Amino acid sequence: MRRLLPLLALSLACVAPVAAAADPWLEVRGGDGPGKGKRIVLVSGDEEYRSEEALSQLAKILATRHGFDCTVLYAIDPADGTIDPNKNDNIPGLEKLADADVMVIATRFRNLPDDQMRHIDAYLKAGKPVVAMRTATHAFNIPEGRAYRRWSWDNPASEFTQGFGRQVLGETWISHHGKQGTEGTRGIVAPGAAGHPILRGIADGDVFGPTDVYGVRLPLPGASQTLLLGQVLSGLTPDTPPVTGAKHDPPMPIAWTKSYRIAGGPSGRAFTTTMGASQDMLSEGFRRLLVNAAYWAIGLEDRIPARADVAIVGTFEPSPFRNDGFRKGIKPADLK
Repeated sequence: MRRLLPLLALSLACVAPVAAAADPWLEVRGGDGPGKGKRIVLVSGDEEYRSEEALSQLAKILATRHGFDCTVLYAIDPADGTIDPNKNDNIPGLEKLADADVMVIATRFRNLPDDQMRHIDAYLKAGKPVVAMRTATHAFNIPEGRAYRRWSWDNPASEFTQGFGRQVLGETWISHHGKQGTEGTRGIVAPGAAGHPILRGIADGDVFGPTDVYGVRLPLPGASQTLLLGQVLSGLTPDTPPVTGAKHDPPMPIAWTKSYRIAGGPSGRAFTTTMGASQDMLSEGFRRLLVNAAYWAIGLEDRIPARADVAIVGTFEPSPFRNDGFRKGIKPADLK
């Protein structure tokens, strides 16, 4: 027995990482920083823009550089536990929103079952903060007759029209304003917005992405403030000139804030950017925008650094955005 005990202890020590590896989400523990003790849940799930890659890297930056504890949730194929963004009805772990200080969301047309949607419903009814990226304007596609139909991007009900996108963020899916795949986006500080804490350390042209500008109805709903306008570029690199003509008359917002309130509950802070593909994360200015937004959403705007450290953590080689372009056979533990 004395000879076996060390072997038994070693075998038990090996069990913990195996069990953790089976989790259908990614936990990234925060280090030191202003975010220490605060928890961010990042919800990915879109077929095109590789939110599973973008949010995994964002979580690592928020945890390693700023101290936030982060959990990244994914669209999971229950048959084998791999990340499959084409699986639009399964994002395990949404119950973790109950303890979240901020939800970062980058989903697209998700048709989640009631037992998962109820956690998002409870989070929003509590007026808790939201940071939304790209396709989150059309985050959910819930059919008629379902319990959480009102959150759907196309909800026709007059008292909650166009669901999560319009009611929480300020806009639902409208259009591609720039040409997808050929016209990139440069961020220009909106008039009167330069002093906003989310734009700390960000100037004209710092934010760039190969994703195109989305169409937005103007003006945005009340209690909204536009932070960045999208300059439509004639190419997909930051040095290409802007297109000329009506696409800048008027320019479309690409980042804004809004206050929201659900069913008479407490008001909450929401930040939205219509950028957000994984390739956009190669822009230092865009990463800084997201990090600053997380601070602001949680109420830590006075702790936003003059120029937040947003250096990439580990290796980051984002996939080009396209439908069905995700890396097959990847499990959350593989992204550690």
